[in-house]
Amino acid sequence: MIKYFLNLLEWCKVQLAFIDPSQKNRLFHEGEIWWCSIGLNVGDEVFGKGPQFTRPVLIFKKFTGSSFLGIPLTSKVKSGSWYIPVDALHRHSFLMLHQTRTLGSERLLKKMTNLNREQFGRIRKRFIEFYNS
Repeated sequence: MIKYFLNLLEWCKVQLAFIDPSQKNRLFHEGEIWWCSIGLNVGDEVFGKGPQFTRPVLIFKKFTGSSFLGIPLTSKVKSGSWYIPVDALHRHSFLMLHQTRTLGSERLLKKMTNLNREQFGRIRKRFIEFYNS
């Protein structure tokens, strides 16, 4: 429990130091994968890694100029209907559909890559199947 609280303090420092509210209207598009400071979360929610609590995130649906629906990625081999394999980051990664969440553009740090239309279309189809089942 103490380790969690120490990590929580570190996450608070990151929010103050690295998440820049002036980046609220950062230009981003659906189908892009960005390094995103997703933070220290609770329970089974996926954490960010490293000093800025970052993780690659797919911009799945843009809501406004400053908010979007993001799907985090992992490099660990996963199986199940809630994982989608993606070959976009010079290694095999997996989208974690069950970790999809609304995020603000202030959390976006650096664009990594774009998915091609065909690949993004397959992801959309799997997302709809997953959430309609």
